Amino acid sequence: MFRPRALSLALAALPVAACNQSQPSAPQTKIEVRGPEQDRLTKLDAFNLSIALKRAIFDLGYKCQRVEKAGFVGKYKNMDMWTAHCSDGRDWAVFAAPDGSVQARDCKDLAGTDVPQCEIHKLPKGSFDKAS
Repeated sequence: MFRPRALSLALAALPVAACNQSQPSAPQTKIEVRGPEQDRLTKLDAFNLSIALKRAIFDLGYKCQRVEKAGFVGKYKNMDMWTAHCSDGRDWAVFAAPDGSVQARDCKDLAGTDVPQCEIHKLPKGSFDKAS
C-alpha cells in the first residue's frame, strides 16, 4: 500500500533533484543596431571622411587643424570607432553611435583600457588632400 505522505515527499524532491541538471540553451541571436550616420561614414572617401571627423572633434570642443590620415578601427560596444591623425600630431578616437551621437578621446588616453587602440584597419578610398 502506498502512503499519501510518502508520495508528496517524493514529488517535492523532484524539482530539487533537477536543479543541478543543465538544460540545453537556445542559440542566442545577436542583434546589431546601426544608425544611418554610421553607414554614411563608411561610404565616405578619404577627403570627406577627414572633414567629417575634424568637424566631430571640433564640435566636441577639441582642436584639429587638419586631418592628415583617418580610417576605421573597428566596433566598440554598439559604436563604430574611427581614428583621425591631425596635423598637430594628436591622434583622436572618434566613436559614432547608432543614435547619431559622437564621442572623441585622445588616443593616448586609451592605453590600459578595454577600448581598442587607435590602429586603422580600413583606410577610405582616395586622398586626404583633395576630393577624389
